[in-house]
Amino acid sequence: MRKLATIQKIEEIKPISGADQIDVARIKGWWVVVEKNLHKVGDDIIFLEIDSFLPLKPEYDFLLRGNKPKKMLVEGKEVEGIRLRSIKLKGQISQGLILPIPDGLVIPEDGDVSEQLNIIKYEAPIPVSLAGKVKGAFPSFFPKTSEERIQNIPEIFSGFVVSEKIDGTNVNFYKKDGVFGVCSRNLELCEGETTQWRIAKEMDLQNKMPDNFALQGELVGEGIQKNPLKIKGQEVYFFNAYNIESGIYLDYKDFIELCKSLGLKTAPIVNDNFSLPKTVDEMLLYAEGKSLINPDVEREGIVVRPKIERSYNGTRFSFKAISNKHLLKEI
Repeated sequence: MRKLATIQKIEEIKPISGADQIDVARIKGWWVVVEKNLHKVGDDIIFLEIDSFLPLKPEYDFLLRGNKPKKMLVEGKEVEGIRLRSIKLKGQISQGLILPIPDGLVIPEDGDVSEQLNIIKYEAPIPVSLAGKVKGAFPSFFPKTSEERIQNIPEIFSGFVVSEKIDGTNVNFYKKDGVFGVCSRNLELCEGETTQWRIAKEMDLQNKMPDNFALQGELVGEGIQKNPLKIKGQEVYFFNAYNIESGIYLDYKDFIELCKSLGLKTAPIVNDNFSLPKTVDEMLLYAEGKSLINPDVEREGIVVRPKIERSYNGTRFSFKAISNKHLLKEI
């Protein structure tokens, strides 16, 4: 079901040319005209999408603008309400409505407050010639047509994060049901004098890591892969966090927050709002560049992942692009 009224953050506010009393605010991919100086970037608000069907209440009367309420059949009964439509003010298209969050509103985990506000999707009346005699509710054994609006998923274009691919050796740490473990890329290692276990103890991961999580990173430095980054000593740069109980990787934001809370370094971020190029050649060219760890050397390449986890062909979506400059140095 389409989430018509949700808790969102204002991500950007811009002035409107020739307008002294209004600005335009961005929520996800939507632009909404708002009163000047009423909101600021980062504010939590209720966002109503266009095609929302609002109940007749005094606080929504301004939306009628002298027009009569719309009528719609809801569960076989005709009801009156207000259809939220796109409008243009001072040459600026406004799509949606921003409302303050009222006291006492219960905010669910998914942020959808449509039901609490009694807001449903407006459906245009069906012509008499197409309406026919109603047999019953829509069958439950196949879904209604319901494509998502592009403004609600702008991240499919630019919601990628690019991190530096580090030339080292893979290392993994986990804590499952209170038991701590250390792994190389393919094997679990017994506790001992290995570099991986020594690093784990130096970082106090056995005590710091939350239970039922795994952390994956790249171990780099002296004695590892000829130390191409010329690092003194040895360090781990983390790039993944996995929730063992739920069986999912953490989204980018949650991963960064977890590493910060544990005092751990993450793989350097090249771009945290990346848009995919049109060709593979462009992607390979982008992979070239100096390392953010040591700007005197070429980086091995980059790793691209979506900010919000998603799958491709049944597996987690991510890919790496190795720098041709880096490869040429190895020939």
